[in-house]
Formats: sequence, structure tokens, C-alpha cells
Amino acid sequence: MDIQKLYSLFKECGKVTTDSRVIEGGELFFALKGENFDGNEYALAALGKGARYAVVEEGTAAAASGDERIIPVPDTLEALQALARHHRENTFVNGRRLTVIGLTGTNGKTTTKELVTRVLSSKYRVTSTRGNLNNDIGVPLSLLTIDEKTELAVIEMGANHPDDISKLVAVCEPDYGLITNVGRAHLLGFGSFEGVKRAKGQLYDYLAAHGGKAFVNTDDPDLLDMASGRWPSAPVILSEAKDLPVIPYSLSLLRAKVLPSSADHPYLRMRLPGGQFVETHLAGAYNATNVAAAIAVGLHFGVSLDDAVKAVGEYVPKNNRSQMEKTGRNILIEDAYNANPSSMAAALDNLVQVEAGRKAAMLGDMRELGEESLAEHRKVLAQVLSMGLDLVCLVGEEFRKALAGKEKDNVFWFATSDELAAWLKDNPVSGATILVKGSRGIRMEKALPEL
Repeated sequence: MDIQKLYSLFKECGKVTTDSRVIEGGELFFALKGENFDGNEYALAALGKGARYAVVEEGTAAAASGDERIIPVPDTLEALQALARHHRENTFVNGRRLTVIGLTGTNGKTTTKELVTRVLSSKYRVTSTRGNLNNDIGVPLSLLTIDEKTELAVIEMGANHPDDISKLVAVCEPDYGLITNVGRAHLLGFGSFEGVKRAKGQLYDYLAAHGGKAFVNTDDPDLLDMASGRWPSAPVILSEAKDLPVIPYSLSLLRAKVLPSSADHPYLRMRLPGGQFVETHLAGAYNATNVAAAIAVGLHFGVSLDDAVKAVGEYVPKNNRSQMEKTGRNILIEDAYNANPSSMAAALDNLVQVEAGRKAAMLGDMRELGEESLAEHRKVLAQVLSMGLDLVCLVGEEFRKALAGKEKDNVFWFATSDELAAWLKDNPVSGATILVKGSRGIRMEKALPEL
């Protein structure tokens, strides 16, 4: 594969796509293979719709078509990633290579990325990951949206398997990094909590080996140990991290006090020294560290505290991430995009702190926990049953198994979120503050219209 030739075609097109259904005209189309599709089969159709060129795999029917707009390569995903890396390496701002901030973590990645982007955008032109395009396809697609106006880039990286982060940092080559936290998620892929730390810690590894710097929450002992290399269970993994320059941040360093939420003040609020308030549109005190991270990144890059606080207050979450909604009958804490043991525990802790007359929790199964799944669901169930809630609704097979023998009059189980929605339609709930949370595959948002 001639990367220079491919890059010249990209510069000619100015945009790439991997979806033949959204061709607008002039794109560089990459024919990727998925579990249920083969983009090579749609390459000629993409050209017919207006794509300027199509990158396909050698040996396919498209490659043998003879169309001069077809660019055959050994592996289209590798070509996409190589192109993104080349673009990142050849983008300069005022004669210096573009600065990239890489971000990962178990919980709060997307919210923190959005907050960091908002804060930095008060001073710079920022390109950041769109939505949650944070995997081996999404990261290169995000990098390829960087243009001549970009002054800083914020790239989110997700991981489900042990070597995911090492592959993604090799593509985006971050100068700075931030791990929001490490928790018990995707244990089926990582094997254990130590596996989660090793995987996320690959961001620190890369930064240490390439002269980068890490923003580290000094209130988090796991992140402190990972950044310093003092990791008893895996001393070799982060052996280079002792040379990692750390930019510390935390609620303690910020001297921020998280204020209790109520019907009058349902969103996260923080008071800073001197009487300054941070007002957000985020549901949940667990988002306070995400706010602290965004402010710290902003301050490091020269954004004033006043501008950072203003930018945080202007961010409104969407896609069922830390959203709060007042309906005609209830106050909803919508966090239905995803769930794992640590985020579930944090969301329930936050519900305890909310000042409300009636409280309810509607929780869906947590996916990809492997052999520890039942034990983790039992822990969540024990926590929620200890809270004295007026109503608990559980959805999914794992919660069914966890609930066996612990049935209560105010606890109801449903096989699917559709069944929950139907029950709520016949048994309406009113005057309550309700947490709605579950893994993406459970689709807990289906219950929201009935609340």
C-alpha cells in the first residue's frame, strides 16, 4: 500500500466514509468487513452514488472490476488506520505537530470528552471524537475529521479487550492522556479487574515511552498507582511509567464542594473557593470528577477558570447519558446508555443523596461480566434493597437469578424492557425521582415514555 498515494487521494476528497448508504458526493469510501456485512460488495454502488474513490480488498470482485476509481489494498481496516495515523502525523499548527489529547476509562469517557471539548473550545478550535466513535474504526474516522482549522484534538478510546488501547494509541499518537477511572467492566474480555487496569494503563505506557504527559486524578488510588508504576500485581506492565510526567487534578486540589441535589436544584452543582459556583446540566454527583478533569485540562492549556466554569455550565448531555428530565409526573435520572458494576454503584449512591419524597430504581442487566456476572448482580441487588426505595424494577436474566429467594413486595422483575414499559402503562408511577440505568443491549430507554 502506497500511503502517500492514499493520502493524496484523501486530501483530494477531504472526507471519508465507511457507509455506502450516506454518500453525499466526493468521499473516499473504505470497504470494511463486519460480522454481518462486507463493504467490498457495496464499493461499486458507493461510486455510483457519488463517492470519488473506493478502497477495497485485493482479490475481491470490486478490485477486479477495472474501474480506475477502485484502490485495492491488502486490508482495508489497516489502510484506514494507516491513513489516519499519517494524517495525524502530518497536521501542524504554527509549525508544530498538532497536539492530541487521548482519553479512556471505564466510566465517564464520553461525558468527560464532551466537557473537555467544550472547555477547550472557549479558546481553541477543537476537533474531537463524534459521539462514541471510540473503537478501531471510530478513532481513525475521528482523526480524519481534523482539518486545517484544528488547533487541538480530543480523541476518546474505548476498550473491550486487553490490547485495544495499545492499538488505538498507535493510531492517534497522543501527546497528553487522561484515564477517567478504572472499574469492573467488560470482565468477559479483560478477565479480571487487574486486566482492566493493565488494558487502560496502556495509555500511560505509551505516554511514558513517547515523552507525553498524563492528567491524573490524585484522589483515585488506582490511577495514582498506575501512573507511578507502583502496581504490585503487575509490576512489569507499567515499568516505564515512573518516567511519566503527571499533571495532577482532583476535587481536593480544586477545593470543590459537591452540593446536594433537590427538586429545586436537580443537577450537579459545585462550590469553589471564593464562593464561585459550577452549575451543570449533569445528573449525578459522580460526574464531579469529570468536571474537575475538564477544568484541569482547560487550565493547563490556558483557559481561564471563569471561562472553563461557563463552558461546563453550557454543556447539555444527550443520548441517555447522565441526563435529568422532568416529565409531567416524575423526575427521571436517565443513564440508560450503559452500565457496569462501578457505574451502577455510583448511580445508586447518587440516588441516595438526592432529596426526594419518593424514589425508585429501574435497572437492567449489566453485560459482558463473564464468570463474575451473577456475583456482581447480587452486589447491586443488595445495594438497591438496602436503600429503602419505594419501587424497584429489574430487567434481564442476570437480575432474575440474583433476585431468587430475595423477592420483596416492592420489587418487580421483567424479562425485557418492553415488558417493563407495558407494566408501567398499566401501573403508572407518579411523584417519584426515578433512576433508569442498564447496559445498552437491555434498551432501558424503552421505559422512559411511560414515566
